[in-house]
Amino acid sequence: MYVKSRGEFASKQVLSKNLAFLLCFASFCAGMFFTNRMWMVPEANGIRLTSRTEGKQFVDCDLNVVLKNEANSSRSISGSKHSIETVDKAISDLEIKLMAARAERETIMKDPMLSEGVKNIESTSKRKYFMVIGINTAFSSRKRRDSVRATWMPQAEKRKKLEEEKGIVIRFVIGHSSTSGGILDKAIEAEEKQHVEGYLELSAKTKTYFATAVSLWDAEFYIKVDDDVHVNLATLGMTLAGHRTKPRVYIGCMKSGPVLAQKGVKYHEPEYWKFGEVGNRYFRHATGQLYAISKDLATYIMINQNVLHKYANEDVSLGAWFIGLDVEHVDDRRLCCGTPPDCEWKAQAGNICVASFDWRCSGICRSVERILEVHERCGEDKNALWSTNFSQKTKSSS
Repeated sequence: MYVKSRGEFASKQVLSKNLAFLLCFASFCAGMFFTNRMWMVPEANGIRLTSRTEGKQFVDCDLNVVLKNEANSSRSISGSKHSIETVDKAISDLEIKLMAARAERETIMKDPMLSEGVKNIESTSKRKYFMVIGINTAFSSRKRRDSVRATWMPQAEKRKKLEEEKGIVIRFVIGHSSTSGGILDKAIEAEEKQHVEGYLELSAKTKTYFATAVSLWDAEFYIKVDDDVHVNLATLGMTLAGHRTKPRVYIGCMKSGPVLAQKGVKYHEPEYWKFGEVGNRYFRHATGQLYAISKDLATYIMINQNVLHKYANEDVSLGAWFIGLDVEHVDDRRLCCGTPPDCEWKAQAGNICVASFDWRCSGICRSVERILEVHERCGEDKNALWSTNFSQKTKSSS
């Protein structure tokens, strides 16, 4: 009885082991079968693997290229990165143009006189210009303006010809007095009518000049010059033409003067503490008698004019606005020659100056009396401006 039941137990135990083995073997075979069907990948001999979803192809890669041509893949990735960077730059440029257009519209809409001026120059606003020159002047500086007109600034029909043929716009930068209709306003209006020149409704701030100039004229360069400085226009044009390919360029005689903390002295800086310890010097910036900036930088000023900080000195302010930007600073000493004999010697040596003035006076000393002498001794040939080809003709935009 005991043996029989033991035999039955043994038989059942053996049967259970065999069954388990068969089940495991069957499961293994089934697993191999389905695994091969689901995950079998063909040899990568130039066969293209394509994945599709709802009949639409969204991945298409060459395994042979991926596995065997890593160098080519790297070049492809590099090319893709370059393409992405190009697209990003294009998008960035479009965003800048959009912001510029909005800022331009706001600038014009805020000022009725500018709005009226734009209506009067709709045809010229579509034109591409080479450079816009703003001559900084004061209410009471009529004699200085007359001395500039009598020397290096073309007048009447020649000024119009300069704009049409050379794409060079020249305007005096002068604001109206706080008392509308005052004596100064009437004198300025009479002067404007006599010389057929428009006076932009600008504040004394440099950023307002650049913002307004960009709004009115689409130029490659924007220049600010003082009314007691002598300028050779053809030489200035050729100098700027050499920097045409640079998108963000800041050209002038770069300097780094001391930050003056003492009150009551000329050029005192009330915010001297921002520049470190007493006795420190300013960062590099162009001297204020004459400097030029490219269109991108003028547009930047227009877009951000409401948040750009102004220091006590105008040239320092301009330099501060460009700190932290990808701007090329060009130090060209031809933009700050001395008056005769300095500029005369240089002219005789064939190195004509762009601008001449006296450092000790921050302009030509007694400019009303002396600018004609400077013009005669240091000025370029009278036909230089009309015979010079600035290499790229200005034309109307399509």
